Amino acid sequence: MKYIPTIGIECHVQLCTKTKLFSEVDNDARGKEPNSCVSPVDYALPGMLPRLNGEAIRYAIRAGFAMNAKINTVSRFDRKHYFYPDSPKGYQITQFYHPIIGEGYIELPSGTKVRIEHAHLEGDAGKLTHFDTYSLVDLNRVDTPLIEIVSMPDIHSAKDAHDYCKELWRTMCYAGVTNGDLYNGNMRFDVNTSIAPEGSDKLGTRTEVKNLNSFRSVERAIEYEISRQKKLLENGEKVIQETLGWNDATGKTTGQRSKEEAKDYRYMPEPDLPPVHLTEEFINAEIKKVPLLPNDYRKKFGEILPADTLEVLLDYPDLMKKLGELDVKSIKPVANLFASVLLAEEKSVEMLSHLPSATQLSDLVEMKEKGELSSTAVKEVFLKFFDPQMGKKDARAIAKELNVIQENDAGALEKIVDEVIADPACAQAVADFKAGSEKVIGFLVGQVMKKSQGKANPASAQQILRKKLA
Repeated sequence: MKYIPTIGIECHVQLCTKTKLFSEVDNDARGKEPNSCVSPVDYALPGMLPRLNGEAIRYAIRAGFAMNAKINTVSRFDRKHYFYPDSPKGYQITQFYHPIIGEGYIELPSGTKVRIEHAHLEGDAGKLTHFDTYSLVDLNRVDTPLIEIVSMPDIHSAKDAHDYCKELWRTMCYAGVTNGDLYNGNMRFDVNTSIAPEGSDKLGTRTEVKNLNSFRSVERAIEYEISRQKKLLENGEKVIQETLGWNDATGKTTGQRSKEEAKDYRYMPEPDLPPVHLTEEFINAEIKKVPLLPNDYRKKFGEILPADTLEVLLDYPDLMKKLGELDVKSIKPVANLFASVLLAEEKSVEMLSHLPSATQLSDLVEMKEKGELSSTAVKEVFLKFFDPQMGKKDARAIAKELNVIQENDAGALEKIVDEVIADPACAQAVADFKAGSEKVIGFLVGQVMKKSQGKANPASAQQILRKKLA
């Protein structure tokens, strides 16, 4: 029997505000001592009341616009009750009944649209570190501001799920609402997967794989779940609705707990936070702050760059912004340098933090167009832009220091060509060319390059050689 998978994804996006969602404490705890970024509010000490971070509201508006979603003018917070050892309050402050972001969609590079049901603001829980016989609690992440983006079950393959997560990550990064550091959990994906016989009008029983933090893990976990559920059904067994964990090393999911429903959390309105009322003027002012998004760059550069090059570079917002600063004639050659030279370097991630200026890049392209630099020399000068010792110099100054500027002066090149033609070592090649052998022209050009110490423009040298030997 053929089974059709149906996939829905919940994504937690950590907003890059300076402080937490409900307290004036540092929101970035990377590498900091456990329980050092906390306040009495985070500890849930008696009488401590939450204070809403207005910047998180602004970021949520921008995120909603980036997802083509409706921004609700009225939203409110609720309490989601459950006991976790790393959640001191015994509940999570979230938005359930009236979220700030309504229906929207994410468009994949293929053109497929995945609908967004809604997205809501909430505070994160803490973190447990497990050892052999005990566990330790770190509350640095408590009430880190998140937006949870809930997709509709519009995805029907592991590949589309991979592409959706990647495009969502790009969209949030370009909108400037998150740092997008997957390794440190800035975005985490919970994947709901079910399968049903082809033609069935009912969905199968779903399972949820929690806390995936890479696009590849999302794809692999779904592939495994589809296979596992199919085997169960073919053996006459039932799929159990449960929450699963993913082991990247074994490539398998493992059961964690039975899947809760909304009623299990006993949602109730949050009594310590008033509803959020937004004016259309306030919403529009925030929307205007959203920079160009991935699809904007696709429209802008779609007729200039090959699709494969464009999709590679879209993973790097800073590179796309830099391309946007260039004149039209420089965009394609610089994009090729970014894709084939910069990203091929082992230290490319570090190099991205200090990109060359638009003037440096445009001058480099101009020197290449004038025949002053060979393709190899262009790469050498380009990489020197990232050298702390030379990076602030202009392209011509670096090229001079590297001694790679090509000789284009016709008079100087003619003298070198005359020397090559008169050289006894080249007599046979000259005779062969005059007799009609085209292949020896490469040898003669090579001799010109040798005598010019690599400074001759090969195209100009060949042109002069052909003229003199005609």
